[in-house]
Order: sequence, then C-alpha cells, then structure tokens
Amino acid sequence: MRSFVSQSIQNLRPSGIRRYFDIAATMDNVISLGIGEPDFATPAHIAAVGAACLNEGRTAYTANAGMLELRQAIAQYVERLYGLHYDPAEQILVTVGVSEAMFIALKAILNPGEEVLVVEPCFVANAAAVEMAGGVAVTVDTYAEDDFQITGASLEAKITPRTKAILISYPSNPTGAVLSRQNMLQIAAVAEKYDLMVISDEIYERLVYRGAHTNFATLPGMYERTIVMSGMSESFAMTGWRVGYVTAPAEVLDAMRKIHQYLIMSAPTMGQAAAVEALLHGEEDVEAMRAEYDRRRRLIVDGFNDMGLHCFEPGGAFYAFPNISITGLTSAEFCERLLLEEQVAVVPGSAFGRTGEGFVRACYATSYNNIEIALERMARFVQRYAMPAVTA
Repeated sequence: MRSFVSQSIQNLRPSGIRRYFDIAATMDNVISLGIGEPDFATPAHIAAVGAACLNEGRTAYTANAGMLELRQAIAQYVERLYGLHYDPAEQILVTVGVSEAMFIALKAILNPGEEVLVVEPCFVANAAAVEMAGGVAVTVDTYAEDDFQITGASLEAKITPRTKAILISYPSNPTGAVLSRQNMLQIAAVAEKYDLMVISDEIYERLVYRGAHTNFATLPGMYERTIVMSGMSESFAMTGWRVGYVTAPAEVLDAMRKIHQYLIMSAPTMGQAAAVEALLHGEEDVEAMRAEYDRRRRLIVDGFNDMGLHCFEPGGAFYAFPNISITGLTSAEFCERLLLEEQVAVVPGSAFGRTGEGFVRACYATSYNNIEIALERMARFVQRYAMPAVTA
C-alpha cells in the first residue's frame, strides 16, 4: 500500500523538545527546567470568571473573530500600553493561542514558494509554520556574542525576489533576548526598502526585566506592514485557556479571519470570558509574576556563570540559554546525560536552530527552591564533564 502521508509533512522536522519530556515522564525525582509555561495557577479572579461562564451555560460559539467585549478589551489594552489604535471590528482577531495566529498569518500572506526570513534560534514551530503554510523558511542566524540580536545587514543578505515577510519572536524563546530599538529600526528599514510584511510574535511582551517592551507596529512606517501576535498564555498564566490575539492592518486581518472561520470557528468561549477579566483587572497579577520571575532569573543566570556555563543575561521571557561548550558534549548529549545522571531536564539548543548548538534552554518558570536544587545537580554534572582549560 502506498503512503498516504503528504511529502510536505514527511519533510517536516520533528520537534526537538518532546523526547526529553517523554524520558522524564518515566523517571522519579526529576526537576524540569524544560517545559516553557508558567508554574503559577491562573489568578483566582480570572479563573472564577471562566468558571462562571461554564456554570451559567454560556458554552456556545462566539462570533468568529471573538467576543466583541474581548476585542474591545484588547484594543484598550494595546492602546494603553503602546498608544496604538486598532478597530475591534476590523483589525483584531481572537485566536487559539499564538500558534494558530502564526499559521493563519502566514497562510494569509503567502503564495506557494514565497520565502519568509525566520530569525533563529527561535521557537521550534516557527519554520515549520512557514512550511505548512506553503512557504519556504529561510533562516537568519543570530549569535551569543551579539546577544542574539538580529541586524538589518544579516536580513538583507538573505533577501531574494521571492522574499515576502520577516518573522521575529522577541522577547525570545529560547534565548530570553530582547531586541534593542536600534536593531528593530534596522529591521523596519529593511521591511520598507524591500516592501516586506513583518510578523512579530510578542507573546512574552509583559515579561521584560530591563526597560519596556516595544511593540513593533509602533515603529515609523510599520503600523501598516506589521502583524503583531500576542495572548494570555505567558503574561497571565493562562496557557491551557488557549486564547491569543492578532492586531493587523484591516486587509490582512480580513484574510486571516477567513481562514480562522473555516479552521477554528471561534476560540474557547470560557477562555475568552476569562481573558476579558485578565485584560481589564489583571495588571497586579502580571506585575507580581514578573517580579518573581526576575528573582528566579538572577538566581539561575548567576548559578550558570558560577559553574562555568557562560550565560548572557536574558532580558525577557523566562528562559536562560547557557553555553555548555566547556563540557565537550553536544547539546543533545548534554541534555540526555544530565537527565539520566542527575534527573534534571533541560532542552538542547539545537532544537531551536543551527546556532543553538552548544547551548541548552533552561526555563526558570519553576519554584526558586527547585532552581536551587537543579543548579546543585547541574554543578556536579559540569564538574564531572568539564574539560581542562587550554593554556598557552
């Protein structure tokens, strides 16, 4: 019998994350620094609104684009944070997380074979989403010595007549890098020069520890050529509620809404109700969680540097990305041996792109005490494997 799986799906690279979680699930006493989601429960007042939605029988579909009340709350939230005005009826779409938003954004703008510049290291789904949408992912590397910043020159070097868009994700998963305004302006200049769309994944927008996040659409000339994706998952500890949103120019948003109508119908109703509460009344919760992540961030970065795993200081999200080269192990070898020998789960940097090799991603969205124990175990591991320093 012939294979009924399409060639395009056969060609997709499997996620490099799941394998280590599957191994960890069979073991006892594992401390996971692997799963990238908040360890906080959804704040009680937000969860209560979602529960009331269920208890009151409000379980039918919403409007395809999302509850008008939620779209209005998103518009108010974005305007309060960034001074940007989006029409709730024409420029805002509620999605099933940023994952759906990214796919339908790409599907809405790409013709078969058109190219998208994908900045790496990045979340494992980014390049795959381009390919599933019928495009070609052209990766653009960033490096630790540049604090994983992308430059206009590096983007420009990869542009061809088929280039349609630039896909960026800052604050970054996996590196924790926050894009500087200077570098953002370089990206904007390239987008304008070559008439490109910018797709900006800003799901970690509220988890920035130095300065403030800059929404890409606020840059000069970028409002009309930027699709911004965000949501409730990370900032409000609402991963399982599956509510994301898009703000975009009306023409692009209309195309995205058309795909969303056929693909999804509407995001979960109770999740949307809870999201309204979060956006209108969840600011204190965001600030409390951000402060605790910052405390853990300082602990884990100092811990890695003290054991010899050089780690640049992440400015956002909740990930550290230490360099493991002193061990002589590949990132996959490091992760597997660390898990089996010391029961600590981290993710190989190679899962996030070519320039992630030689690093591992450690998520500090777990308790301070767990991070302390994990660092003790990792220090023992590194001591066993660290290669002698080469002297002149």
